[in-house]
Amino acid sequence: MSVAPTTPSTGAVAHTLGDVYTRLTGLCEVLSVRVAEDARAGVSAAELVKDEAVLDAFVAAEAARIHDRYGVVPRHHVAASRVLHDYAWSVSLLMSGPWYLERRVPRIRPEDLRLDLATAEFTVMPGSDLACLADDPAATLPGVLTVPHEEALRAELRTAVADHMGPLLDAIGPVARRGSRALWGMVADDLVSGIWYLGRMLGREEDAVEAAGALLPKSLTPYPGGADFRYLTTDDGHRHPTRTRRGCCMYYTIRPDEACATCPRTCDAERLRRLQS
Repeated sequence: MSVAPTTPSTGAVAHTLGDVYTRLTGLCEVLSVRVAEDARAGVSAAELVKDEAVLDAFVAAEAARIHDRYGVVPRHHVAASRVLHDYAWSVSLLMSGPWYLERRVPRIRPEDLRLDLATAEFTVMPGSDLACLADDPAATLPGVLTVPHEEALRAELRTAVADHMGPLLDAIGPVARRGSRALWGMVADDLVSGIWYLGRMLGREEDAVEAAGALLPKSLTPYPGGADFRYLTTDDGHRHPTRTRRGCCMYYTIRPDEACATCPRTCDAERLRRLQS
């Protein structure tokens, strides 16, 4: 996507993105992100993939948080998987959220995202890279890519997330002891689950499940599988969407009796028990 020189119009793109990021963070309480025009504190996402010492500090900070929160010392590759999961979920939602809320797809450049290693809080600086449908009012702004239909916009979102995450997966894969398929499986999981979570926050879970299924209907390079939602029915006759993750977030190694509801280790009987408890 081409980027126009800084002008009042491209500033308008950044302002538009800042507005939707602010709305998104207001809706999603667990999304630890601050929106700012400029940020120098913390490390940039670009530094994570260029500086091994920064990547080591990224993983070590997560290990310290796990120890403080759960009283256990995680193995190094577990801490790497946990921090990658948090990063992928947050960054994916920063791109999928505007798509779900406004049918606009921002491209977050690594240099536009900074991370406070101590608090795990992200700071996103709205840029001017945006894709939208041709009838969107933002389509007239310089630097905005217009696409002809919804599937083209979904393709832009899949590509935007993959372009951001790819270099980090290459850098952290050996630390997490994960191969490419497992790493991209985690990114696919977090892309889908972020949309699902946002739908629940809006009281639109069914709509979000449908949207996530349309975004990843099947394996689409580099994502090794689709959203693959299915339903479980509780005793009251209510149907609940669920899915099984492809990329393990390793939480079960920290709390063996509290595996995630979408973990392959959590059987449907246990999922139903949790739904009805």
